[in-house]
Amino acid sequence: MSDFIVIGGGIAGISAAARLSELGSVTVLEAEEALGYHASGRSAAMFEESYGNPAVVALNKASSDYHHNANGGYLTPRGFMLVAGPGEEDGFAADIAELDLHKIHIDDAYARVPILNPASVTMAALHEDAQDLDTDRMIQDFARVVRGAGGQVITRAEVTAIQHSGSGWQVTAGGRAYEGKQLINAAGAWVDRIATLAGVAPIGITPKRRSMARLPAPGGHDVTKWPMMMGVGECWYAKPDAGKLLVSPADADPVDPHDAFADDMVLAEGLARYEEKVTEPVTRVESNWAGLRSFVSDGALVLGADPDRPDFIWCAAQGGYGFQTAPAASRLLRDLVGGKTPELDRDIIAALSPERLR
Repeated sequence: MSDFIVIGGGIAGISAAARLSELGSVTVLEAEEALGYHASGRSAAMFEESYGNPAVVALNKASSDYHHNANGGYLTPRGFMLVAGPGEEDGFAADIAELDLHKIHIDDAYARVPILNPASVTMAALHEDAQDLDTDRMIQDFARVVRGAGGQVITRAEVTAIQHSGSGWQVTAGGRAYEGKQLINAAGAWVDRIATLAGVAPIGITPKRRSMARLPAPGGHDVTKWPMMMGVGECWYAKPDAGKLLVSPADADPVDPHDAFADDMVLAEGLARYEEKVTEPVTRVESNWAGLRSFVSDGALVLGADPDRPDFIWCAAQGGYGFQTAPAASRLLRDLVGGKTPELDRDIIAALSPERLR
């Protein structure tokens, strides 16, 4: 019997498993053939401290040192630039305040991204400290910690049944039974389904689709040093990636849990919003995909023991903030489970607790 069974091998589950391996034996069960298959494998891979509501931002800030320094660091400079045009003044000002940006001269914006259209981009703001995040290496490093502590990371292990007994939990996955004293629900878009199997009340998770297209470098430009760009109200964003440009319509359409794929019409509308701000038309989409970002009603993560079943631990509702928050979120989960006083403020812990949803 393991001390902990973690259901879900995305960044939430594998980071929680690595931290909990300090407290006891861990078994990670992932339904897919590899870790980080769903939302974690389809991330925009950015660290932007000011992105999210106050509880999320607190986790971002508490994760910063880990992102910068652990295992040689996971960050490389990128920058984040908001662009806007005539008629978007109010939204531009609101985004600057919310995202803690500073306004820059428009000529500076054109110098950073030479394809911006002067007719439709007349204002810009910047956050220099936004960074690219090496998401794959982070997942593998957390998995290495689990295995190094003697834990198991088992893929192709879809959970089909969960039973509670006097000694803990029995989980049937991939045709095998696994036993653990405590159950960590880190199943992403499927967390409510896992809770139902376990006889625990759901938290009201809503998976929302986020689509992405990979474009050739516009006009043959070297996009390597371009910042990530966003339209007002996050109506689209674009980010350099391996010499190409990723463009998203920033969609957030509620859907049922599934292996997500991009909606062609939604993608086309988002690409059109991006095209309005640049001089280079979209002539070819090399590939496209989608992921599910899962939220509860207040947009904050859900971390900690279920109020009605203390040996059922929620690690859920990462939304679009899973990698940004993982170091601090997993540390908080470890402290709560281990009975250690967390480093975060009480108000933040309460804002993340499952109890707020009951």
